[in-house]
Amino acid sequence: MRITITVNGNPIEADDVWEGESLLFVLRERMALPGSKNACEQGECGSCTVYLDGVPACACLVAAGQCQGREVRTVEGLHDGDQLHPVQQAFLDTGAVQCGFCTPGLLVATHDLLGRTERPSDGEIREALAGNLCRCTGYEKILDAVRLAADRLAG
Repeated sequence: MRITITVNGNPIEADDVWEGESLLFVLRERMALPGSKNACEQGECGSCTVYLDGVPACACLVAAGQCQGREVRTVEGLHDGDQLHPVQQAFLDTGAVQCGFCTPGLLVATHDLLGRTERPSDGEIREALAGNLCRCTGYEKILDAVRLAADRLAG
């Protein structure tokens, strides 16, 4: 089947999509958007988190055929032109990016949290990021990044 999805503000067509292909597979392999990572394929790790019609979703659990005519925003779509989004910059500035495998999902989850809550408490941060697993950082630098991004966004 052929599907058209608006990805990061641009309508993109994908041909020969099998009904059972995940949105993650289509984004990475058919639309050349490798930012979202393929890790557990069970919606447990958060590495593939994207916005689907403005709501965070694990792209590995969404059938691509269900996305016909819908809007997807990936980690590649968080930046503004040549400028990184403050969330992305905060992750770099605090050293929260190590191997980078969990980073896309953490960035989307953080972006979503800070879009809803200007100054989240540590408990709110932990709850918002609970669906994202990281093996490298021990989470402290990730928490620092969220706090820094919140500070920068609040001005």
